[in-house]
Amino acid sequence: MAFSKETIESELQHTAKLNKKNLGELAELSFMRKAASLGFAVAKPWGDSDRYDVIVRFDKIFWRVQVKSVITTQPSRHSYRVKTTRGCNSTYSADEIDFLVAYVFPKDVWYVFPAVIIEGRDSVCVRPESKKCRLVQYREAWELMKPVSASGGSPAAVDTSEI
Repeated sequence: MAFSKETIESELQHTAKLNKKNLGELAELSFMRKAASLGFAVAKPWGDSDRYDVIVRFDKIFWRVQVKSVITTQPSRHSYRVKTTRGCNSTYSADEIDFLVAYVFPKDVWYVFPAVIIEGRDSVCVRPESKKCRLVQYREAWELMKPVSASGGSPAAVDTSEI
């Protein structure tokens, strides 16, 4: 369900003019569309007091998801810096969210990070066009949100040694 290059470029012209709040809302809407298209049930909590933006369900497992987005690359770099904090620069913990999902608008690419990967970090840098990016295993890693086994329910084991 990817968009054509022309559609993305046209939408980016309008998206670039949005303020941060509207950009975040658009990213959340994009996430809900993508997750629903992959077979997840999606729910939007009332208000914005919780640390998570969306709840997704696959089978009997529910996840708290924080959605972030990025629209420009780092100056003089080829990477996109995804801020993994909220407005007051407080970091997320695995007690507050289960996943942080980041959308790279210009590339129409998603990164699905288990909370333990971003816990205590203020940002992560991703390079969607590089197969050597140390976070490549989280690119479009939607399977992390699907139960590993009938008795399980936690995200797949994650190696944080290279982060």
